Amino acid sequence: MGKLLDSVDAKALRFALGFPVALAAAFAFCAWLLRPDLPDPLAVRWTADGGAAFAPFEAYVGAGAGAIVIAGWVVLLQAVPLGRPVLMRRIMMGTGFFLSLFITSALAAGLIGQVGLADARQSRVDMTVLALGSGAAVSLGVTMAMVYKADRQWSPDDDRALQTAITRETDPDLALETIRLWVHARSSVFVMIGIATLFPAALLAVVVPWLGILLVLLAAAGTAFLFARVKADRGGLKVLLAGVVPVMDVPAGAISAASAADVKAADYGGWGYRHHRGTAAMLVSSGPAVVVRKTDGQRLAVSGGTQASAARLADVLTRVAARARRGGGPPAAAGQPES
Repeated sequence: MGKLLDSVDAKALRFALGFPVALAAAFAFCAWLLRPDLPDPLAVRWTADGGAAFAPFEAYVGAGAGAIVIAGWVVLLQAVPLGRPVLMRRIMMGTGFFLSLFITSALAAGLIGQVGLADARQSRVDMTVLALGSGAAVSLGVTMAMVYKADRQWSPDDDRALQTAITRETDPDLALETIRLWVHARSSVFVMIGIATLFPAALLAVVVPWLGILLVLLAAAGTAFLFARVKADRGGLKVLLAGVVPVMDVPAGAISAASAADVKAADYGGWGYRHHRGTAAMLVSSGPAVVVRKTDGQRLAVSGGTQASAARLADVLTRVAARARRGGGPPAAAGQPES
């Protein structure tokens, strides 16, 4: 029994077994509420010549509820085994959810089409109920397939997270030697870019649509250069332009010193990623930054966000550089590329 439970998704199993039963029970209860207004017996099949096949109310509701449960179980249970491909399990979960709701909609449309009639031969399937129910079943089925987390409950990512938590507990200095932060230009800069590009782009789009779109894309690319993701830990310093493109990667052993400073972007060549007078800089604005001196004599300048975060970044880099020197690791060779 234990091996069986280890091979299935327990949460998906509970849902696959419980949802069709709950849906069938809800259908039976609603049908019971409508029973005083329904003819006896009920029509279950209509023919082109106006005839119909009939069944007692209990048979209609019982067979319908059974169809909901069986169809739901047959399809939804295909999403339970962990050994099956993730995509297949997602599709089966969405399909089973859709099928259960669709059958319920069809049964409900048959009932609503007979409400208030003395003779079921005069009835027809209520197409409004069928259309609304079918549309909802399709959309909810697609949504279920997309949101269902079909991977294992414990993944390699969880192992890494656990190892990180254990390391933090056994190594109190780790938190002091790790920092992650986003830096970006002031909001007034983005407002200025928007005014300078979006308004002209809207006017150009009336005459030359592709030129307006090109101007918007250029503005978006320029804006991306004013965002950066800064990471510092025992491995060293990494800076990613727009959070994606790596532009600086300095090992801890290659750092000689780091200090917080209030800098002017113009002194380093301007905003964005620059090489100016032997100094590499990633500055999104003038203001708080960290100036790093490398063991090969080169310098780096990185925006630090606020004065507090810049001071914290400088402190972390100083700590990890000192740790790298104590550890006896060789510094990076002169001329090692930074991007």
